[in-house]
Amino acid sequence: MKINKFVIGGFLILGAVVFLIWSSTAATSEYFLTIDELNEKGASIADRNVRLSGAVIGDSIQYDAQTLTLTFEIAHVPADQALIEDEGGLAVALHQAVIDPTRSRVKIQYIGPMPDLLRHEAQAIVTGKLGEDGVFFADELLLKCPTKYEEAVPEQAANK
Repeated sequence: MKINKFVIGGFLILGAVVFLIWSSTAATSEYFLTIDELNEKGASIADRNVRLSGAVIGDSIQYDAQTLTLTFEIAHVPADQALIEDEGGLAVALHQAVIDPTRSRVKIQYIGPMPDLLRHEAQAIVTGKLGEDGVFFADELLLKCPTKYEEAVPEQAANK
């Protein structure tokens, strides 16, 4: 009789631990999507954390220092490394994404200080949620320094 109580107690504790692990994993999981994939999924991913990557369109950068509101657009860059290499590398892929008006774009809104690395053709990686109005509200903003790629395409770097 005592063994049954311990077995039942053990299963209850094990079940509670499994539930806590599952619920915390589901709550913090996020999808890594391209802009095209984000547009395809649309409302089905509302209220889910998403990580998104694209090329910054320099003309779209607006910053309000009073409210610390930063808005800009990013253009679709393929996620497949082989496709990026086929385009000529990351610097060329970022440049092509920005100059091609047929590429998907999304408006980003971020509240916080304006990063020093935010400039035309930088690669932006944003984490946040897509709003009902189609604006992506970023909680986190990471930028890859475009000067890292200057050697690959020196004429692009000269035209900043």
